[in-house]
Amino acid sequence: MTTRTDKVAETATFIKTHFFHTNKIQMPQTAFMTGTGLGDSTSSMDIETSIPYGDIPNFPLSTVESHKGELVFGLLGAKPLMVMQGRFHLYEGYSPREVTFPIRVMQHLGIKNLIISNASGGLNLNFRAGDIMLITDHINLTGCNPLTGPNEDTWGIRFPDMTEVYDKELRTLALKAAQQVRDSSGNPLFLRHGVYAGLQGPSLETPAETRYLKTIGADAVGFSTIMEAIAGVHANMKILGLATITNINNPDAPEKATVEEIINKAKCTAGKINQLLVNLMTLL
Repeated sequence: MTTRTDKVAETATFIKTHFFHTNKIQMPQTAFMTGTGLGDSTSSMDIETSIPYGDIPNFPLSTVESHKGELVFGLLGAKPLMVMQGRFHLYEGYSPREVTFPIRVMQHLGIKNLIISNASGGLNLNFRAGDIMLITDHINLTGCNPLTGPNEDTWGIRFPDMTEVYDKELRTLALKAAQQVRDSSGNPLFLRHGVYAGLQGPSLETPAETRYLKTIGADAVGFSTIMEAIAGVHANMKILGLATITNINNPDAPEKATVEEIINKAKCTAGKINQLLVNLMTLL
């Protein structure tokens, strides 16, 4: 019977053969996951090769609009980078293990730094649509955990500590990189800080749910990131979380939001994330 570790090894071997042995590409130590509407956040990347998820053995498929569904390798800021153009969500029907399968492949490939981006609803009323929030911590309200079930001891320990999921050193470097990004007025990019609440989705939050999330200390909310972050910590990776605030959820003055509006607002922020990543990669 084929085990999880067998499938991960098979996929990693395929990627090594397809990308690195054939094209003689340098193995990256950093990977970036694009969020909803953020496909252009690596637009200045010097792409060396890419492959659709459907051509990669054992890989899930992206079914969400704006998720291209490609694995890309190239250079950003003159540093090798692996990019997942599209991720997988619990609300698509994938299990936590399926959602985090790419993280295990990254682990097998030797990825040390994992940068996760997402599109989030803002709960902190000091935020504005278009802001970028550095995730300092998260609240897992999905009811799921990718580590449930038998532990793969070769991947990580049974009970990993979650005191610092989002690496302080990477956050400090991100702040430094942001100072080198300038807007049209010459001002540096201002990064918010906050706690991210993860829900399963796909239905958006009710006003009562929004009020609850604010009460328990969440600054932003979305349907991704947490499964990958937990698996990344289990794999001993350093995690950086970037939440793009696409709309503000005010339970006292609720406004209807559409997925199209969320995607469009995220797309408007992709350029800032691209500039941030270019500067960040030079610091890693």
